[in-house]
Amino acid sequence: MNTLKRTLALVATIAMAATSLASCGDKTDSGNNTSTTTAPKTEATTTAADGGETTTASTVEPGKIADDVKTGGDTFTLASWNHDDVPALIAQWKGLDYDTIVEQLSDKKVPGVDFIDMNVKGGEAAEKFDQYFNDGTPIDVYFCEADWALKYINDDTKTLALEKLGFTDDDFKDIYGYTDAIGQATEGANAGKRVGVSWQAAAGGFAYRADLAKEYLGVNSPAEMQEQIKDWDKFVETAKKISEKTDKGVSLADSLGGLWQAFACERSTPWVVNNKVEVDDTCEKFAKTLKELWECNGVAHNDQWTTEWTAAGVSGNVMGYFVSTWGFGGFFLDAAGGEGGEQYGKWALCQGPTPFYWGGTWIVVNPATDNGEEDRDFIKSAALDYDNMKEFAVKKPEYVNNSKVMDDLISSNTVFNEKISGNFAENQNYFAELASNAKSIDFKGLITPYDATLKAAFADVVRKQYVEGGKSWDETVDAFLDKAAEASTDLEVD
Repeated sequence: MNTLKRTLALVATIAMAATSLASCGDKTDSGNNTSTTTAPKTEATTTAADGGETTTASTVEPGKIADDVKTGGDTFTLASWNHDDVPALIAQWKGLDYDTIVEQLSDKKVPGVDFIDMNVKGGEAAEKFDQYFNDGTPIDVYFCEADWALKYINDDTKTLALEKLGFTDDDFKDIYGYTDAIGQATEGANAGKRVGVSWQAAAGGFAYRADLAKEYLGVNSPAEMQEQIKDWDKFVETAKKISEKTDKGVSLADSLGGLWQAFACERSTPWVVNNKVEVDDTCEKFAKTLKELWECNGVAHNDQWTTEWTAAGVSGNVMGYFVSTWGFGGFFLDAAGGEGGEQYGKWALCQGPTPFYWGGTWIVVNPATDNGEEDRDFIKSAALDYDNMKEFAVKKPEYVNNSKVMDDLISSNTVFNEKISGNFAENQNYFAELASNAKSIDFKGLITPYDATLKAAFADVVRKQYVEGGKSWDETVDAFLDKAAEASTDLEVD
C-alpha cells in the first residue's frame, strides 16, 4: 500500500479541536444573546449546544470594537456566490420585504448596502474571492461554504477574529457545537479563536415514502421505521427485504452520494494526520456496506443532481432519500413531483442510521473592513439574536443555528412552511426529527482543509474499483491514495 507524505504548503493543515457544520436552513430568558459585560476578557471555556467545549483567549474588551478595526465606511459590502440566503438575511437586518429584497439590492436601492451576487456555484466562489482580494475589492463581509471554509478561516489576512467586534463566548453559547468548530481557526494569529459563524444548521435525516414502508415493511410510524434502519447493519437488512419483495424494483436509498454524506460523518480520525492521508475503519465499512446494497439494488445507481435521481422518487423506484435541512424545499420536493405531484404528501422522516450533516455556510469578516459596527450588527442580527432567528426560521424558512430557538419552535409544533410540511404524511413535524441529530454530530478534531477533495475521491474510487471493478480492498485503497496524490500539487507519494 502506498504511503503518502503531505507538504501542506497552500492552505492551513490539520484538525480542528471542537465538534464540527451548515447550508443550501428557543431561546433564552432574554430576547438578545449579545453580552453587555464590560469586564476585560482573558480566557474562557464554554459548553456548546452539543456539549462540546470551546476555548478562546482574548484581550479585547467585551462589547467593544477593537481599536484596529476601522469604522464609518460609506458602503457596507457583502459578497456571496448566489442570492439564495444572503438577501433574506439583509432584509431581516434592515426590516425590509423578503419578496422584493433581491430586486432592491440589484437596483442598489438599499441605502448604504451593496451586495455582490457572483451568480456561481458554491465551489466556484473561492476563486472569485481570491480575485477580489487580489484586486483590492472593498468587501466587508463574505460567505464561506463548508467544503472550502478553512482556506479563509485559517488565514488571518482574510478573516477577522470575531472577538475584535466585541463578541464573547457567551454570545455563541446556543449555537450547535459542530457548526462552531468550522468557524474556529486552528492556525495563524487567530488560532483558537472564532472567526466565522453560521446562521443555519444543516443536520440531516432519512426521508422515506410512508405508504411504501407500510406496504413492504409493515411500518406505521417514523419511530417504527427508525427501528428498521437504526444502524448500518439494519439498513442493509431492510434494504434486502425490500429488494426481495419487489424483485429489485425498489431501492431503499437514493444514491451512493446520499449514503456517503451520512457515512462520512462516522469517521473517527481526520482525513489527514501528521501529513498523511488516513483511511480509517469507517472507510472499509462504507465500501463493504455499499457493495452489499449495490448488488441487491438496495441503493439506487443514480448520481446525485441528475434528473434520474429525483425521478426515481416520483416513480416510486426509490423509497427514501438522505436529506439535509436545506434540501426539503429543493431536490426532495422535486422527488415528490412538486406540490400537488403524484407522490406529494406521502413522505415521512426519521433520524436514520447515524447523525450527519450536509453543507452549511459561514459569515466571515474581511480584516480590511471599514465598517466594524455594521459587521457586528449584521452578524448579531443574522446569527445571534434570538427574536430575529426565531422569525427567520419561520419566515424563510430555515433550521437556524440556535438550539434554544429551534427547541422552542419545535415544541410548539410550529409549521415552518406549509408547502414543505404538506409533503409529509399527517403534517409531520419534520424538524423535530432533526433536532437530536443536530445535537449529536461530533466532529471534534476531524476537520481538515482537504476533506471535500478526499471525500469525493474516495467515493469515486470505491464505486469504480471496489463495487463495479471487483478489486480487493487493498487494491482499492492503493488506487485512492494514488488519486489523492494527484488531486493536489502538495501531495507526495513514497
